[in-house]
Amino acid sequence: MLKEFKEFAVKGNMLDLAVGIILGAAFGTIVNSLVNDIIMPIISGILRMPDFSNLFVVLRNPTDQAFTSVDAAREAGAAVLAYGLFINAIISFLIVAFALFLVVKGYNNLKAQIAKEEEAAPVEPPRNEVLLQEIRDILAKRTV
Repeated sequence: MLKEFKEFAVKGNMLDLAVGIILGAAFGTIVNSLVNDIIMPIISGILRMPDFSNLFVVLRNPTDQAFTSVDAAREAGAAVLAYGLFINAIISFLIVAFALFLVVKGYNNLKAQIAKEEEAAPVEPPRNEVLLQEIRDILAKRTV
């Protein structure tokens, strides 16, 4: 059983998956930075608000006080609908989805180009077939 697990763990597909997961985690950090440090400041400049994370609606407020942030409302025990955080998550998702689309599109284009080149390149017959054809042609000339 240990031998089977070892064979499974070192297969190419498993290693590819592990590399993909690690790269995906690193890519997530880059996307978060892109959203929080570049895109959201631009949007906040246009909309005159720092970001969407503090857009929320208090559904139930046990203390009857006004809250300036989602965290403050949650700490006070208020039921909060944090739609601003949801908007931030949607923006992050769209960026990741678009980046993956570009990667897959590039991969498919490269794959199609390689297939086209393989299709266009004439396939040389193996050397032994060429020799057999030459021998056949010589024998055909002798019998005629």
